[in-house]
Amino acid sequence: MKYALVTGGSRGIGRACVQKLYKMGYEVLINYVSNEAATQEALASIDGHGQLMRFDVGDAEAVKNVIGAWQEAHPDDYIEVLVNNAGIRRDSLLIWMDSADWYKVLNTNLNGWYNVTSAVLQPMLLHKFGRIINMASLSGLKGLPGQTNYSAAKGGMIAATKSLAQEVARKKVTVNAVAPGFVKTDMVEGLDEATLKKDIPAARFGEPEEVAALVGFLASAEASYINGEVISINGGLYT
Repeated sequence: MKYALVTGGSRGIGRACVQKLYKMGYEVLINYVSNEAATQEALASIDGHGQLMRFDVGDAEAVKNVIGAWQEAHPDDYIEVLVNNAGIRRDSLLIWMDSADWYKVLNTNLNGWYNVTSAVLQPMLLHKFGRIINMASLSGLKGLPGQTNYSAAKGGMIAATKSLAQEVARKKVTVNAVAPGFVKTDMVEGLDEATLKKDIPAARFGEPEEVAALVGFLASAEASYINGEVISINGGLYT
């Protein structure tokens, strides 16, 4: 049995990644925090061939306990693919940004990356195979007004991707990031799609399944020589 973990796997891009990895033959561990109904729907979408992992990625102790318990229960297995997808937005111009919104976004989007990645990395190195795929963002590459917290977190994730890739490449573990632009998920709720898509050469928002297709390729053996990269998927908006 091959195992993959998708954080924030109940909806949007996360759920699309769950479905893609299932089709690739993985038993998918679906992480979520509180939306039990959406997570059950995600599990049903892969015919129940998965497991639920409930923890807040920003809670280091919870991550360690839940993943540690899973590893103890599966001594002959390991998580060979990790998709760090969990993330939140708390948009505001910095002059008005509440400090709680700054720290919450950094804790979930960046500290959460560290918490989960560090929990699954050693078995990948011991087995000499692993795929770590980080969900970055257009915001982490070019910055977007009103998203200094989100841009800082995603920019930090991109830098961490490049550094970790160099640390683990000899053990046949790859670390890459995917940087979506505007994709039709809950994360773009409240944005003016009609206005924004005028600036996108493809003249539309992306679909979660298109991002998941790229994630699936990076998780595959065919992508073994792609490492430390940040691949944009944004309809040509920022290249």
